[in-house]
Amino acid sequence: MKKLNLLSVLVLAFVLVSVSASATGVRTQFKSFEIEEVDNLYMGKTVKALWTVSYSNEEEPVTVVKRKTLEGVEYVVHSKHFQVSYASTNEGFGAKETRRAWSEVPKRISRAVISKEELQRQRIITPNKVDDEKALGLIASYLPDLINDGYTHLLN
Repeated sequence: MKKLNLLSVLVLAFVLVSVSASATGVRTQFKSFEIEEVDNLYMGKTVKALWTVSYSNEEEPVTVVKRKTLEGVEYVVHSKHFQVSYASTNEGFGAKETRRAWSEVPKRISRAVISKEELQRQRIITPNKVDDEKALGLIASYLPDLINDGYTHLLN
């Protein structure tokens, strides 16, 4: 009986902490962002365009590299501490792990920063192909949700 009471108290405490953590508005700061195209760079055959996405002036922006693939287009999001790809294919637009050839951050570090569960939830954000403007807006909006709570400071 004591174990059941202790378990009930622990579950209740966990729920209260979760509710209070989400009520602090930690992620509300990512509602505003700035997207800027980077011009005049030689990017090679597979790189089609390059943008930066900034969530605040204090931190470095993330870089989004547009790459043409056989399946469609991939937007590879690079940071010093993580990377993730968003693909626009016939199946739709959604997040996925970055190909090893395009990776600059060790996979184990990137996997610590990126939420595996959220990456799975974002596999298909929209069932339609999207243009660059729509893709960049979706990336900037959904990217903060991919970052584990302990690492959100990397974006702000």
